[in-house]
Amino acid sequence: MKLRVSCNLDFQIVEASVLILMLRPFRGLQQWINHEAYTIEPAIPIIECTDNFGNSCQHLSAPVGDFLIHTSSEVMVNDNSDIAPGAYFVEIQHLPNEVLTFLLPSRYCESDRFGDLARDIICDALPGYDQVSKINAWVRESIQYLPGSSEFPLSAVEVHYRGYGVCRDLAQLAIALCRSISIPARLVVGYLYDLQPMDLHAWFEAYIGNQWYTFDPTQFDSRGGRVVIAFGRDAADVSIFHQFGAGCLLNNMDVRVDLLDNSPIITL
Repeated sequence: MKLRVSCNLDFQIVEASVLILMLRPFRGLQQWINHEAYTIEPAIPIIECTDNFGNSCQHLSAPVGDFLIHTSSEVMVNDNSDIAPGAYFVEIQHLPNEVLTFLLPSRYCESDRFGDLARDIICDALPGYDQVSKINAWVRESIQYLPGSSEFPLSAVEVHYRGYGVCRDLAQLAIALCRSISIPARLVVGYLYDLQPMDLHAWFEAYIGNQWYTFDPTQFDSRGGRVVIAFGRDAADVSIFHQFGAGCLLNNMDVRVDLLDNSPIITL
């Protein structure tokens, strides 16, 4: 599946502010970037770097006035997400070092608070993939998905108590539940083809059978058409922009995902 994804940000800078952006698609991981454009107005220097999770970040100092950012990419991705019912649980002593950090409680995923609930949810499931499937289904059925209902990140405890949230909220609750039973899980932010309403999207991945698998409690199937921007422990790691200073206002954000070609992807 060949997709064109784009994100336009319209800022009003009332006081010179530093921004850290995370807008470029991730390289690799079954997605191939054919073309990419990244423009800002007015044109100013940008420092490109990579964070601890391999995500591409851009640092800049935005001047006073209107400040526009436009990103666009053409990306080849899979039509469907991989599924693996029965895939085995990886014991902690056999996990790769880079995966271990996704076992621990984090700012928005208080996994040390969910052990009893998680064990109730997965009581009759085989260890590994089937347990995560149970957790994913439980979150979908128990927490109402309401786009636009959270203006700022909520913790898993808060989402569980409230009973509804945006895609990020549902994913972080599922992550906390997975980690509470020693299954590594991480938050993913990116684009999803045919998402309604269209916006940037968040889902999660769990490490089972020595690889990462995609789960999404807001969707009812293993749909593909996903373009990954970034991975992290929770929303604190994968925000598409961080602003430093009180003089930066986001007036508008426009996200688009268009299907260019539905030819089968070439495995690289």
